[in-house]
Amino acid sequence: MHVPPPDAPILFFDSGLGGLTILEPTRALLPTAPVVYAADYAGLPYGQKSEAELAARVPALLGRLVERYRPRLAVIACNTASTIALAHVRAALDLPIVGTVPAIKPAALLTRSGVIGVLGTRATVRQPYVDDLSARFAAGQTVLRHGSPELVAAAEAKLHGAPVDPAVIARAIAGLREQPGGDAMDVIVLACTHFPLLADELAQAAGPGVRLIDGAGGIARRIAHLTEGQDWPAAASMGTAVFTRSDDHPPPPVSALARFGLGRIDLV
Repeated sequence: MHVPPPDAPILFFDSGLGGLTILEPTRALLPTAPVVYAADYAGLPYGQKSEAELAARVPALLGRLVERYRPRLAVIACNTASTIALAHVRAALDLPIVGTVPAIKPAALLTRSGVIGVLGTRATVRQPYVDDLSARFAAGQTVLRHGSPELVAAAEAKLHGAPVDPAVIARAIAGLREQPGGDAMDVIVLACTHFPLLADELAQAAGPGVRLIDGAGGIARRIAHLTEGQDWPAAASMGTAVFTRSDDHPPPPVSALARFGLGRIDLV
């Protein structure tokens, strides 16, 4: 069995900055773990791309990143990429791969009304994977879905220091509320890693009777479990943020990434 060297990083991969919401709880569990965070800004937003495009793009790009940074484990910190490309990535790469799935199972245990909202990208909410999770874990409950590309853009803009437009938040919540049974919804699954960046705004718009849930904590625990017993550096170091080059989406300033333990930017 291959034993990774202590400086082998964990690679987090997302279309943009949403995967930082997975990086944060992982850092809390593994404080000295070296980290490479990769954002595919050239492909943003994934929710607007076809399944075939993502099934080809994600494994190819991850293959390049794995070759360059030699991680011990890769995390697809993106619901859209995970629901479409996870099997393709696992087939292509010879290292542990952790995916991100909508937290429908814990939501089904939390709801009292039996009505759950799933807020994601359009690509995620239409996936058969979501049908399967709903059938397995929320049978007999009502699962409402709404795809909001606007929220991805709002989360990215917020991390770049821009204000969040309340109308965007209101439209996302209305997209669930206005469906049959939406009045009784008491749990919302944030099925896009970008959306917890807007948790305060979404919670306020949803109202006090609604709980928001995401899978970040569970994914962090999964990463810790898969790397149990491995060697880590004695002290924490600043990680690297990698961005695919895009004229439309320049990287954020390093200062905006520092609170996530990222101290330098690479462009690929």
